[in-house]
This record gives sequence, C-alpha cells and structure tokens, in this order.
Amino acid sequence: MFPVHPRTAKYMKQYGLWEKASANLVLTTPVGYLDMLKLTGNAKKVLTDSGGLQKEACMLGLPCITLRENTEWVETVEAGWNVLVGAEYGEIFKQIREFEGAAVKTDAFGCGDACEKIVKIIPIIQLFSMGRRDDT
Repeated sequence: MFPVHPRTAKYMKQYGLWEKASANLVLTTPVGYLDMLKLTGNAKKVLTDSGGLQKEACMLGLPCITLRENTEWVETVEAGWNVLVGAEYGEIFKQIREFEGAAVKTDAFGCGDACEKIVKIIPIIQLFSMGRRDDT
C-alpha cells in the first residue's frame, strides 16, 4: 500500500512510473492519521521516508526500512526496529528481504503510563506552590 502525495503522483505519471509501480503496489491518495495507523498496524514491514511513520512502526513493533541517510528518531534505529538505507536500489531490496527488526518491542518512547505519572505529580506540584504568589 502506497499512499502517494499529490506532487509525487504528478511526477510519477509525468515520467511513466505510475503504471509500472501500480503493477506491484496498491497506490492510493493520501490518508488521514487514523487510517494510516490502521494500515501500518496491518503491515508486515514499513518502507518510508517519513519521520513520523518511523516512530509509529517502532512503537507497533514493525520492521521499518527508511529511505533516508539519517533520522531524527535515532531511538528507532538503536532499538533495532529501523534501518536506514538511503536511496540505493540494491540496499533497499536487500533490506526488504532480510531486515526483520528487533526480537522484542521497545519502550524507547515510554510505556504508555504518562497519564498515571502526571496524576501522581500534580499534588506534589500543588504542595510546593502553596503560599507562593505570582506577581507577574
């Protein structure tokens, strides 16, 4: 499944790549966040150049092959769920065949318990702020 950005679709059609790609991929218009999360959750692997999708794949425990030389989400690489391949054709296909991701899911972005931590800290913050006035 390849949700294609309109600008990308324009150039794919202009250079005759749309027909070639659609023989092996399901090409769609862009999808919203929740639809993309559902598509990602049903995938076996993710290929992307999107920073956000790298993080989502990592949190879902999906191998992610990133078509870039660097990433703002180094945690995804360190956790073993993301591999950076750049744009080299041979390396991309090698990683599609071989990269399986880490053996266990990561909690590099937390364990999903931020709400509980916040609820516990609010009374402490209130206690320390008692008697203080903000004259600004």
